[in-house]
Amino acid sequence: MVLDRIFKAPIEEVWTYFSRSPRLAEWIGEYTGTGSTGAVKFRMNAEGEGAEWQNVAVMLCDAPHRLHVDVGKAPDSLVMFVHLTEASGHTTVTFGQRLRAVGSSADYCIGWDYYLDRLVAAHNGKQLPDWEDYYPAMRDHYETLCRELDRDLRAEHATAQRNGTTG
Repeated sequence: MVLDRIFKAPIEEVWTYFSRSPRLAEWIGEYTGTGSTGAVKFRMNAEGEGAEWQNVAVMLCDAPHRLHVDVGKAPDSLVMFVHLTEASGHTTVTFGQRLRAVGSSADYCIGWDYYLDRLVAAHNGKQLPDWEDYYPAMRDHYETLCRELDRDLRAEHATAQRNGTTG
């Protein structure tokens, strides 16, 4: 799953929303520890009082352009990345998460759409969006996209196997 957002801001400013705990807390959560060690603990702040701290392994940090992390415990950890690019006074944030089962991943897609809109609102000094505006309203849309993508990937895999290639 890959989602983009565009900001009218320099890349270094947008990067702080991923690299500084106070900025991160404005839209998604907080972390403790030192990222340069390769490991921190992270807790989402919009998941309610019972949100648990998660272990985060920083796999790649190329400030202010790329951040790749594994969140949670293996084998159920979530593999995610953020790429930032700047052009003409605008910074594009590309967020991605590796999905284990595409056909059943609509809730992840809705969640990240919501959180990235929270990032935009926090950056722009606007009110954060309400979860109720996303779920269940967007569920049918994302379930359809995930089913179609799953079907296409299965067809590509079957074609590759018939052709004797890996796919």
